[in-house]
Amino acid sequence: MDVEGPVGGIVSDAERILRTLPAWFGVEASLLEYVRDTARFPTFVARAAGETVAFLTIREHFAESSEVHCLAVHAEWHRRGFGRALHDHVERWLSARGVRFLQVKTIAASHASPAYAQTRAFYTGIGYTPLEVFPTLWRPEHPALQLVKGL
Repeated sequence: MDVEGPVGGIVSDAERILRTLPAWFGVEASLLEYVRDTARFPTFVARAAGETVAFLTIREHFAESSEVHCLAVHAEWHRRGFGRALHDHVERWLSARGVRFLQVKTIAASHASPAYAQTRAFYTGIGYTPLEVFPTLWRPEHPALQLVKGL
């Protein structure tokens, strides 16, 4: 496994990866926005056998705080440590730049989704703490959970 970044030019890889994850990225307009965002925001990749199998895009809100904007691991490569390795790499990169806090938003537990239950378990498992639920940040049927982590 190789992890690197920030990198550019992964638009086609990002789209290929996201399309394997319809339970998380099933809204076409949102999927395409996440793809475009890989060219706008710092993006990191994980590769296996020379192929990009995961990516993580960061939004830098302030000098001291950033957000995991999108983390996606190709469906065939789930549960093999790629998400954790990417996140660890990004944490080191951000810490070296003076970032003290990292946040992520995902679907809250009040939305019955096994996929997003896995997402919440992943983030809490790597040290995030739930901070607040925003019932209408996205849509009422998709309440947003904000999680935070000190670096």
